[in-house]
Amino acid sequence: MLYSFYRLDTRTHLPGITAMAEQETATKTEETPAEETPDPNLIGTLQDGTKLKQRIPRQRACNESGKNNNICRGHLKRWYEYGDDVRVRAAGGEVYRCERCQTLYLPSDQEVARTGTLSY
Repeated sequence: MLYSFYRLDTRTHLPGITAMAEQETATKTEETPAEETPDPNLIGTLQDGTKLKQRIPRQRACNESGKNNNICRGHLKRWYEYGDDVRVRAAGGEVYRCERCQTLYLPSDQEVARTGTLSY
């Protein structure tokens, strides 16, 4: 507090600068949001609104972007309880679902299907 008398209040001493700062904040709020780029792995959307995507090779976590462009990052689990609309698209019968956002993933064409893998 020794040098507190040197502090200037910008609103009382420099009114032109505060007016410019207020205009800058007003123009930032009026900007239009950036256009979303379409996801190249998105296959389609089911009737109930669930997204159906293609897995990237060795993908273990969901890459679906949600609110504020945050990535979901939920684990992909093998899913067996899918309906007829998913069964038509999943020819190999291997379907994965995100545990957080419930997005469905079909296996990658570049990987060998894990159906029938033995585990001891």
